[in-house]
This record gives sequence, C-alpha cells and structure tokens, in this order.
Amino acid sequence: MKIKITSLIIFSAILLFSCGSDRKETKELPPISVKVNGSIENSTNPFVTASGKIEAENSANVSTRMMGYVTKMHVKVGQKVGAGQLLVSINNTDLQAKKAQVDAAILQATAGYNNAKKDYDRFVNLFAQQSASQKELDDMTARFEMAKAGLEGAKQMRNEVMAQFNYANITAPFSGVVTNTFIKEGDMANPGMPLVSVEGSGKLQVTAMVSESDIAKIKQGMAVSVIIKSMNKKVPGKVSEVSLSSKNTGGQYLVKVNLDATDKTILSGMFVNVQFPIEKDTNTTVSEQVIVPTSALVKQGQLTGIYTVGSGNVAILRWLRVGKEYGDKVEVLSGLSSKEPYIVSAEGKLFNGAKVSVQ
Repeated sequence: MKIKITSLIIFSAILLFSCGSDRKETKELPPISVKVNGSIENSTNPFVTASGKIEAENSANVSTRMMGYVTKMHVKVGQKVGAGQLLVSINNTDLQAKKAQVDAAILQATAGYNNAKKDYDRFVNLFAQQSASQKELDDMTARFEMAKAGLEGAKQMRNEVMAQFNYANITAPFSGVVTNTFIKEGDMANPGMPLVSVEGSGKLQVTAMVSESDIAKIKQGMAVSVIIKSMNKKVPGKVSEVSLSSKNTGGQYLVKVNLDATDKTILSGMFVNVQFPIEKDTNTTVSEQVIVPTSALVKQGQLTGIYTVGSGNVAILRWLRVGKEYGDKVEVLSGLSSKEPYIVSAEGKLFNGAKVSVQ
C-alpha cells in the first residue's frame, strides 16, 4: 500500500512539472512578425469631399416576361449595340402555334363580319322601302354588331400574341455597350431574370454619399471637381441630383454628379473622390474617413474586427462597425480612429494577446 501511494505522489509531481514547463513554453513563444499600416484616407482637404463611383447615366438589365430556352445569343460582352438591336432569341414555338390559331380565327371572324354586313345593308334598304319590319332590322343589326365585335376581338388577340414575340426577341432599349451577359445558349430564361446588362455610351455620372453635416450646403447645379483615384486625374462635373432622405442609404445622402469629360479612358465602375467647393466649418470637429483593406479584417460569425498593436507589442482584436466597400477596401464607421495603427499582415496565426514584432 505504501508503494502505491509513493508511486502516485511521484507521478503527480511529474505531471505538475510537465504542465508547468508547458506554461513556461507558452509564455516564451517567439513574437509573431507583423506589418502595420496607419489609417488611410482622411479628410485633410479644406473642402468637403465624398467618395463615389462612376456609372453610366443610362443602364439597364434587360429581361423577359416569358419562359423558354435561349436559342441564340447575338451579342458578347464589350460589344457596341444600337437601340432596337437584337440581343437574345428565346424559343417561341408555342407563340408560333398561337399566332396560327389567331390568324385562323381572324379569317373566320372576317367572313362572318362580311356576311353580316351584307345582310344588314340589305335589310336597311328593305326597311327604307317598308319591305321589312322594325323587329327584323333590329335582329339583323344585333347580328351585325356581334360579328363586328368578334372580328375586333380576334384582331386584339393577334396584337397580344405579336406583343409576346417582343419578349421572345430581346432588343436593346438604347444605344450603348454590353457590360455583362447572365445567360448562355441552351439555358432556360425565366420571367424577370436578367439576361443582358447594357450601359449607354458617352454620358457618365458619379454616385456619391454625403454626410448629414454637409448635405444642406450642396445644391443642384453646383460645379464640382471629380478626382479619379486609379488615374490620378481631375475632371469637372456638375451636381444633377440631391437626395433629401437617407432612409435607405445608411444615414448618408445620395448625390449624383454628371461628368463633363469625354475622355474614353474614363470607364464605368472607377472609384473617385468628389470635391465640393464648400469650406468646412473650422469651429466643428471634422470626422475623418477611415478606410482599411478587407484583407486585414477578421470575420467571426456576424462580427468584423481588426488587430491593433497594444502596449508591450501585443496584438489586440478590435471589433468594428463597417460601412461602404470601395473595391478591396472598406470604410470603418466606428471602432478604429484615423490615426491608430493596425496590423495588415502577419507571418503566423494571430490571437488576442499574442506577442508581435513590428517590421
């Protein structure tokens, strides 16, 4: 019995020693090498600025109201099209059958109408000569009106079938460029499903979001400067629309700016900064826009965070509230100040409290 107790004590001592050394090894893990970048774009400009995106003034996702297999795609992405040009053809065998039935109904109704009209004209003359009674004329008039209505109904049925042919042959609503195709030959087209995306060529506009503190100063027709980030180019523009509600835009107000530039290198989808000729109020605190790369973000369920460097060179996970996305970057609404550094990349797996070595 004493031997068993002694063995148990020795085993417990060994276990405690090994656990203690594990904790010691954990504390002495080498620091993780990380790259740190300070906050990006902030409003150091003395004028009001807003981020936005270039888009075509005229754009449409063309769809159909009928179901059927796509028999032919007549256009490709990047192709220029004219108004009314055929884009997509959908199988219309059933419409062809309906059209044949309607044409036969029109022939039948036409024959009935012509016959009723002859009888009606004859009875009108007979009634004038007092050779037919009022009752006979009334009956013939009713027959003639019914034949006339039947012919008109058959013609309207034909108009309905011909209108459905427009949904089997999809055409361009305006002149422009095909920017995307959502379907290919052999696929099933469904009502309301986008088939082809077309953008009007020539006229471009910028859609920008302006904060509530600045929207009251922006007026329709105001001349502005548009800075295209990727090209480092400034072009003139003019405010065309100013939204008076932020209900569906996350607390910011939608402003549209028409571009005056005719430069063919300016393309739809480019990100820009719109500079409004309005001086900021120096008596108020200017909130600086914070934009971080999406690759630096940490996702845990519905939460979004980013690692910052705390005192003692340790990684601290900071939860954020993010806003609009700008390509591979995203706006931070709260949780990170504009002058606070954050970790862009690491050469190991980060965790809250991990030792880091800033490169």
